[in-house]
Amino acid sequence: MEQRICEAYIDQKSELLWQLAKKIWENPEIGYHEVLACQSSAELLRSEGFEVEVGAYGIPTAIRAVWSNGKPVIGFCGEYDALPGLSQKVSATKDPVAPGAPGQGCGHNLLGVACIGACIGLKAELENSGKEGTIIFYGCPAEELLTGKSLMAARGAFAECDVALAWHPGNGNELTTGVMTGLDGVRFHFHGRTAHAAANPQDGRSALDAVQLTNMGVEFLREHVTDDVRMHYVITDGGLAPNIVPDTASVSYFIRALEIDNLKDAYNRVVKCAEGAAHMTDTTLEVEHTGGCWPTLQNKVLCDVIYKNLLRIGNPEFSEEEYHFADSINRNNPAFDPNANIAPLNTQIEEPINANGFGSTDFGDVEHIVPGCMFTTTTSASMAVGHSWMNTACVGSTIGQKGMLFGAKAMAASAMDLIEKPALIAAAKAEFDEATKNETYVSFMGEDVKDPSVN
Repeated sequence: MEQRICEAYIDQKSELLWQLAKKIWENPEIGYHEVLACQSSAELLRSEGFEVEVGAYGIPTAIRAVWSNGKPVIGFCGEYDALPGLSQKVSATKDPVAPGAPGQGCGHNLLGVACIGACIGLKAELENSGKEGTIIFYGCPAEELLTGKSLMAARGAFAECDVALAWHPGNGNELTTGVMTGLDGVRFHFHGRTAHAAANPQDGRSALDAVQLTNMGVEFLREHVTDDVRMHYVITDGGLAPNIVPDTASVSYFIRALEIDNLKDAYNRVVKCAEGAAHMTDTTLEVEHTGGCWPTLQNKVLCDVIYKNLLRIGNPEFSEEEYHFADSINRNNPAFDPNANIAPLNTQIEEPINANGFGSTDFGDVEHIVPGCMFTTTTSASMAVGHSWMNTACVGSTIGQKGMLFGAKAMAASAMDLIEKPALIAAAKAEFDEATKNETYVSFMGEDVKDPSVN
């Protein structure tokens, strides 16, 4: 089938896009520190005729890039942050570039660039066709910290759009109309009184005891929350030595749920566990709300538009060498079964399913502001584990390159369908209005949260 102009333009710019993705992959930067990725992305967008603001919404590594030519307004949400400790070469065995350094274990080197590709492809077709439409690229920092888009939203981002589209690297070509969990974070800092743990323990007030009692309370709480709730924690300060009663101790929590009301309820009850622990130990408590994101709200109308374009464009062809590389990656997964006839790469374009997931993404905030949809294409071996060296290796390879360009084309073509058929946008908005009629969106990154972008 004949390519759309937007798809042909993405092919024309494919090497430029891949060079940017490789540059970001080779220079991984963690959340709110994505200086090179931000600047390099901005440069490419400027060269393609976009008006670019770096440091948008008061966040140093956020971008708002616009090409404006009337209505409707289509937003694209890009990301570029890496994960700590996942440095890796393009190798089928674990082989870090620099041990302990960051790496693109979630493929965000591809994510932002695919959205840039969609934007420049869409612009090319709008210019050629004479049709009206405004394109906005949002460069969103710190998705891995699950606060970037939430912070941008708190400062007014995304509401200007009619719809918002997003893509993510993955192990397959997939769309879901299900929900991913929302998340809210909190750190509890307890302050007590130090003493010699053996000679005069009666004089001490153990902040570590308060942390442990908080955690114990949450363990009992697990029996009395809804099934969609997840609560996990790590002790970040436990004292200095066994024979010193700790006068300070801290614990950091993530609370997740599929339903926003369940998330808010679980968060409040976890705080009560900490408050109770402070009373029991005669310590004082400092509650540091670290913020988070809303559950996702996939728009079924947009999902259908994207699915049809995935089918029409068709999955890219992978080479024998790429299949061999993916198979070698899979064999390093402890769950690999050599007798199971596992496909090295998932190349099918799966029908949309209604499946929930217990991970989280801050694109959920965007989807509670305007109609939105996120999908994945194959950029990694079928058994490459998310947030692992396996993923880092794949998204730095030509497998990642091909999946990225496929995602860019599907986003651009879907946006053109929406522009050419205003009834689709109207239907997406009607679905959104019905789904959100009983809620009021308020970002978790409110005034009670310390600005995480200030380093």
